[in-house]
Amino acid sequence: MKLNNIVADTSVSDKKTSTNLIEPGREAKVVVLQSVGYPFLCNLVENPKIEISNKELFELYAREQWEDYVVKEGSYIFDQKLLPDYAFKIVKAHPDNSKITDKTSIILMELEESSEVKKVQSSVKMADVIGQERAKTKCKIIMKYLKEPEKFGEWAPRNVLFHGTPGTGKTMLAKSLSNELQVPLFLVKATSLIGEHVGDGSRQIHELFDAASACAPAVIFIDEIDAVGLDRKYQSLRGDVSEVVNALLTEMDGIDYNKGVVTIGATNNPHLLDFAIRSRFEEEIEFVLPEENERKEILELYIKSMPLPVEADIKKLTAASKGMSGRDIKDKLLKVALHKAISEDRETVTWDDVEYSLKQHKKEKNEPKGMFA
Repeated sequence: MKLNNIVADTSVSDKKTSTNLIEPGREAKVVVLQSVGYPFLCNLVENPKIEISNKELFELYAREQWEDYVVKEGSYIFDQKLLPDYAFKIVKAHPDNSKITDKTSIILMELEESSEVKKVQSSVKMADVIGQERAKTKCKIIMKYLKEPEKFGEWAPRNVLFHGTPGTGKTMLAKSLSNELQVPLFLVKATSLIGEHVGDGSRQIHELFDAASACAPAVIFIDEIDAVGLDRKYQSLRGDVSEVVNALLTEMDGIDYNKGVVTIGATNNPHLLDFAIRSRFEEEIEFVLPEENERKEILELYIKSMPLPVEADIKKLTAASKGMSGRDIKDKLLKVALHKAISEDRETVTWDDVEYSLKQHKKEKNEPKGMFA
């Protein structure tokens, strides 16, 4: 049975057919799998949970039965030995549409679906990020390192911390790195790395760094890193945060200088980070709120793409948006004003609409926050 490059038969003829689908010599460097179970049998068969205690043995087992298979991201591959027809989703194949060989690194990811390692598709370029010049300079250095890791040696930019007000471009800048260099970007929310049981979090972190190292050059972007890298005085509030911190320290210390892997942590609250974690970042880059000329540029950029024209003076808009991040300008100022105009069946966005959005934004800021907000 075959479906979108799904392989369900291990015959030699099928292997030859699969091999012919790729260019000669296009061998898979790394394949990251996620266990799926028996998706076509619905509830007829209980899906056993796959737990790997010995990664090396699993790799040998996987390569032996799937050697010469063509792997493509998003498709599936089936076990034919211990659990016949048990499905694995191919989360990442590097390079994509390549052939498994006896040298391919095969990793079984056990991350939750929400933190699934994914290839981020983005058209964002560094020039699209307005302001944040210091951060852009650092990213240019990272780009040079990823192109020629052996040139930097022990002076490689391995761990960098982005911090600052939400909506100022931290994630956007990381996506631009991946897009401009066409290197794998492992983008995860730190909260999704906290497992239900002791050991889950540390295991997921080790698997994340293993996957990145296997397909280097690569970038690991851990958003909201303070969720797992909490200062020790806060760790009693979260179940396995302490062992997650230790796992992060081990991985951040263990990255090979010449491997071509950069870890970028992002947080809005750097003061909450455990000192041991924070000290591992060779550089901290603060993302600041846009200045007047930058707000004007952001407004002009967004107004061009709005479905209704804006009849409001740009200088007045720039002054009114003081203290707003780029995201706030789009979502809290322009979008609210636009939706008001559309709801009232008007063909333009007026200053009255802008004043309405400003009042709503001020009201939200002044509302009391919950203790965990």
